[in-house]
Amino acid sequence: MFATVFVTFASDYGHQDEFVGVCHGVLAGLAPTVRVIDVTHGIPRHDVRFGAIVLRNALPFMPEGVHLAVVDPQVGAARRAIALRCANEQQLLVGPDNGLLMLAAERFGGAIEAYDVGRSPWRLEPVSATFHGRDIFTPVAAALARGEPLAGCGDPIAVDELVPLELPVPVVQDGELRAHALISDRFGNVILNATHADLAAVDLRLGARVAVRAGGAVRQARFASTFADVGEGELLLYEDAQHQLALAVNRGSAQQDLRVQRDVEIRLGRIG
Repeated sequence: MFATVFVTFASDYGHQDEFVGVCHGVLAGLAPTVRVIDVTHGIPRHDVRFGAIVLRNALPFMPEGVHLAVVDPQVGAARRAIALRCANEQQLLVGPDNGLLMLAAERFGGAIEAYDVGRSPWRLEPVSATFHGRDIFTPVAAALARGEPLAGCGDPIAVDELVPLELPVPVVQDGELRAHALISDRFGNVILNATHADLAAVDLRLGARVAVRAGGAVRQARFASTFADVGEGELLLYEDAQHQLALAVNRGSAQQDLRVQRDVEIRLGRIG
């Protein structure tokens, strides 16, 4: 077991209602010595992909422990509630089986053990049809954090039966890198499904001028290290803190300027 026990908690609950506070209360009641780290509760509601990317990006920087995540648009429907052990055995994930946990599980070496916790002996009774975060996920996370064995949390399931998260794949064609907009952050930066390594095939190097084709329009950008490398209001292509390629506007919003939505193809090519 962990020397100091941590539970990380991420959701789309926001802070306007009591949902986050109630889950904290359940954790405190069932595992009073556990420390809770709120990753975020600002995931856009029902946005499983956004939540999965947040978990993938954030959890490697969290202490080893139990990672609780709830973005659950199918709550009450025929989706499973699950708990996973990753190849890094000090990492346990708890949440809905809708792809939310899978990118983080991959970062931790992949899921090697999985359980359906929908009828867990640790759940709160009676179980609400609409608040499994309180009645199923949080009690299971609390039990695991206080040292209960994973095998006691529910019914075993094969890891290859878990719902995957499908992301678009970048390709190189006609001298361009054809990437896609995955998500936009609160600053309007557009995160792409490509990395710096993908640029080698189109000979895009730091400082190069880049043609950005999106939605029928063509914009010019600079491949830069940071926002200050271009003038205010100018577009840049850069590698973000998670080593993903992203588009930004210095002191502005690339999402608004480019008017791109999720999964829109964005073509990147060298100018000159």
